[in-house]
Amino acid sequence: MTAQSPLVFNITRSTSLRPQAERDAILANPGFGKHFTDHMVSIDWTIEQGWYDAQVRPYGPLMLDPAASVLHYAQEIFEGLKAYRHADGSVWTFRPEANAARMQRSAHRLALPELPVDLFVESIKQLVSIDAAWVPSAPETSLYLRPFMIANESFLGVRSAQKAAYYVIASPAGAYFAKGVAPVSIWLSTDYARAAVGGTGAAKCGGNYAASLLPQQEAYENGCPQVLFLDPLEGKYLEELGGMNVFLVMKDGTVVTPELSGSILEGVTRASIIELARDRGHQVQERKITIDEWRDGVASGAVAEAFACGTAAVVTPIAALKGRDFIVGDESAPAGELTMSLRQELTDIQYGRLPDRHGWMTRLV
Repeated sequence: MTAQSPLVFNITRSTSLRPQAERDAILANPGFGKHFTDHMVSIDWTIEQGWYDAQVRPYGPLMLDPAASVLHYAQEIFEGLKAYRHADGSVWTFRPEANAARMQRSAHRLALPELPVDLFVESIKQLVSIDAAWVPSAPETSLYLRPFMIANESFLGVRSAQKAAYYVIASPAGAYFAKGVAPVSIWLSTDYARAAVGGTGAAKCGGNYAASLLPQQEAYENGCPQVLFLDPLEGKYLEELGGMNVFLVMKDGTVVTPELSGSILEGVTRASIIELARDRGHQVQERKITIDEWRDGVASGAVAEAFACGTAAVVTPIAALKGRDFIVGDESAPAGELTMSLRQELTDIQYGRLPDRHGWMTRLV
């Protein structure tokens, strides 16, 4: 396909904007993923034309043919990142190029078209510039951005679609967990695997999350807000949570996280935590970690802290790991010192309270 000229976004402003009083009430208590801004981005793609018809338009339902490929073969990917209001009123986002590159890798694995990185970043800028009033300013709040792509060709043959669409929607967000930043208990799933080697585990696609919902329900039934999956081959190595990566902090200060195996999502927050920990002089190991190492390490004191991380929840301390017949850790234990210090440093960079020495932040408005 020949190179395309940069797309110009056509802007159609909503004629039914949310009243300011209603918007203010939502921003005062946004929850997570419950409310959406007034506009959205859409860009179409066909195998003949490439990317075309870039729009910022009123938020609203999509028109899909019942035969659209996404409905039958789950040809869909998505991303998640945030826009942060700084003290001077400006709005920034964190490492959008990394999200764009990961979306390209996901697209390749799902046989979808790869959106250029600059077009991904520009789509975020376009939406946030028109919906900037929806970016909250209270502590621990942000505007969660959800870019996603679907195959929307009307065709029931089993092949990659020749027509697709990319969208961005946005939702003001408060704390991911109802209790805020507090240690949580994690449920260990031993009956289910999130993804298989050679499958789509390293892609950010809806099917991976659908596979996590039944064990996630099991976690809720056992008083845990998240579920941890083990490797799909031997069932003894830590992989990731339903939507977050996992870390252990050893007594000697070494930070350990499961190595990327092809069935683990390469988290942007994960990569950032690794870099911040190394900046401080901590040894960081990306390697296989068995469930027995965690359990025995907690018992002996060799494992001092555990936490999970991801865009939505940032960094969440893990107090205990629970299974059907065991518990690792103490459900009443306080959050680990390094866990909370890394979380503070990362959020201070994101909210503009610390210098951005790595060049991670991109100004949107």
